[in-house]
Amino acid sequence: MQNEPVQQTNYSWVRTITIGRNPKVTLIRVAVLVVTCTILFKYVLLPIRVDGPSMSPTYRERSVNFINRLAYRNKEPKRGDVVAVRYTGPNMMLMKRVVALPGETIEFVGGRILINGRFLDEPYLNNECDWNVKPEHSTMRDDEYYVVGDNRSMPFELHYQGGARRERILGKIVL
Repeated sequence: MQNEPVQQTNYSWVRTITIGRNPKVTLIRVAVLVVTCTILFKYVLLPIRVDGPSMSPTYRERSVNFINRLAYRNKEPKRGDVVAVRYTGPNMMLMKRVVALPGETIEFVGGRILINGRFLDEPYLNNECDWNVKPEHSTMRDDEYYVVGDNRSMPFELHYQGGARRERILGKIVL
């Protein structure tokens, strides 16, 4: 009978997968990743949770989306953009759609939006609306955008909508 060599289990591949061949380099990579993610999610991509039916069916209630805070750094919001608007305090934000730009006049007739007397095409709307309202402040100022939710089946009075000053628009919804 020959002496068979005792086979040792080599788990070096597990170590290589988990911490790499050079633990110091891996630690530096992890630190850079943590700092990058912290900066990214604190200053660039801000999470926002949909709380309420205002943006249904475009955005589901209780879903989490992200605000790109750099989207309007070099350009202004466009009609149709879904934006986050700081309502009161740093933690209260509204998710709304931009429908009127600075200097434009807005009115709701038979559930449709008129911008400067012309009907606005809104392919994202799926529900009936019967709003007939000339908003209190119907002509937007030079730094103001009219924002409203996509779910217009709710009564006009129950909607947070209206002119939002440019400084209160935090960014564009990306996801």
